[in-house]
Amino acid sequence: MPFNYAVIFGGGLGIGSVFLHASLPPFGLLLSFTATCAGIWSIGRMWGGRSLRIIASCVWMAVVLRAGFPGASKEYLIEGTAIGISLINGGFLILLLAILLPA
Repeated sequence: MPFNYAVIFGGGLGIGSVFLHASLPPFGLLLSFTATCAGIWSIGRMWGGRSLRIIASCVWMAVVLRAGFPGASKEYLIEGTAIGISLINGGFLILLLAILLPA
């Protein structure tokens, strides 16, 4: 059951990051990073184990990377601007930090 919660929570954090990063730059991006780090860290804190943090991080990465590719109508949810590139690059670093933080 914690596995399912980690997948759902990681997906929710990824969707939230995608929709929040471009709103009110740069505060939306910073809030997205803060929420991602706190959310991934709290998964390991709540259910114990680094493996659940890794699972949630992989789901977050899948959601964010999929949002960077064109959709059915050729729309991009993460554009190739400085904010969009910062979300992808900074997000991976934030995920690494959240995984390595002690629970």
